[in-house]
Amino acid sequence: MPIYEYACGKCGHEFETLVRSNAVPECPRCRSTELAKKLSVFATATVAESAPAAAGSCGSCGHPGGPGSCAFG
Repeated sequence: MPIYEYACGKCGHEFETLVRSNAVPECPRCRSTELAKKLSVFATATVAESAPAAAGSCGSCGHPGGPGSCAFG
């Protein structure tokens, strides 16, 4: 059962409604069936990019031992 977005042609109210297979949707405000189906925009979940490693105290890498502990010292 999909959810559709509509705009009422009689009162101008915009709304979403769950539409069953044989049901005729109506405006919840004025009960009109003069509806225009709107183009729905759907949301997606995105995976956030991981944060870059914090620079170590030498600024060359993120090695927790600090300067001289890595190959870039």
